Amino acid sequence: MENDTVKLTGFHAHIYYDSSSRGAAARVREGLGSRFDVRLGGWHDRPVGPHPQSMYQVVFSPNHFGPIVQWLMLNREGLDVLVHPETGDNVSDHIDHALWLGRKLDLNVEHLQRVRST
Repeated sequence: MENDTVKLTGFHAHIYYDSSSRGAAARVREGLGSRFDVRLGGWHDRPVGPHPQSMYQVVFSPNHFGPIVQWLMLNREGLDVLVHPETGDNVSDHIDHALWLGRKLDLNVEHLQRVRST
């Protein structure tokens, strides 16, 4: 069933890394920042919010989805990446409408549900 009433305002990509892959994450970050009109979030060297491991966030507009996701597919250096829309429903955005490159990580759904109910 289509939902034509949902307003998609943008996308987030979460680039996951650990201590051994932080260098690769830095290279991916540099590539994204130098090639695309994105807003790069801060480094989170420990789990934060619903995210089960270290990550940083990349924010971009819907008209950049194709080029950015294509670039990530070919240049993510083996890192796991979550791409999700921004519709105002954090649970659905992170769980139901998510696109994964690499392994699908188990997000802390309880955190998302708590945020939804406040």
